[in-house]
Amino acid sequence: MVLSQRPEDPLPDHVGIIMDGNGRWARQAGLERLRGHSAGIDAVRETVEAAAEWGIPNLTLYAFSAENWARPPGEVKGLMKFLTRFLRSEIDLMKENGVRLTGIGRLEDLPAAARDALSEAEAATASGEGTRLRLALSYGGRQELVDAARALTRDVQAGDLEPGDISPEMMASKFYDASMPDLDLVIRTAGERRLSNFLLWQASYAEFYFSEVLWPDFRRSHFLWAIEDFQKRVRRYGCVPEVAQDK
Repeated sequence: MVLSQRPEDPLPDHVGIIMDGNGRWARQAGLERLRGHSAGIDAVRETVEAAAEWGIPNLTLYAFSAENWARPPGEVKGLMKFLTRFLRSEIDLMKENGVRLTGIGRLEDLPAAARDALSEAEAATASGEGTRLRLALSYGGRQELVDAARALTRDVQAGDLEPGDISPEMMASKFYDASMPDLDLVIRTAGERRLSNFLLWQASYAEFYFSEVLWPDFRRSHFLWAIEDFQKRVRRYGCVPEVAQDK
């Protein structure tokens, strides 16, 4: 496949990727788990570059879940070091590709070095007018819903909001990134078929694509196949097909 090949229009507005299989990749290679996470960085880089080159407006990568804190301390520490190094090393490339980076999740839980690197990368890429790259860090869909509910409760307690006025749009306005559009396509690698607490609200009407490829081996061609598969779907949104096609 020619690396510069681009999918035909229309493209999904928002793609989310659950990057799975780093540990299995390392185990199959007879390496420590952290080597798999390190190898996965190349897949991140190639995927982000492809999204920017193809003009995909929004890309969200599930980089570290709220549940991942329960992993062995040594692995968590290594993951945070990889994250910090990645954020600092990729700034120039993101700027070159017009990528704007933001983090979503309970970012206050990240170690200081990772928080600082994220803030630096966000500031350095803030003027990017191409792909909006969101890294889900210390993120959980249930946690996001709880945090949004708490924010609405505070508004009610302050007398700024009546409970009966709460709407889906108002709920979404309290999410970690209120500007985030709903997902069109969710890609999960390594043959797993679970959502794993990823963008539960935003994935309500997303299409799903499951790849058997382990994340460190995921490349532009696999991304392209996922998008081409998405383009074959008829998205009904609970309607009959003729009505859904007009959305």
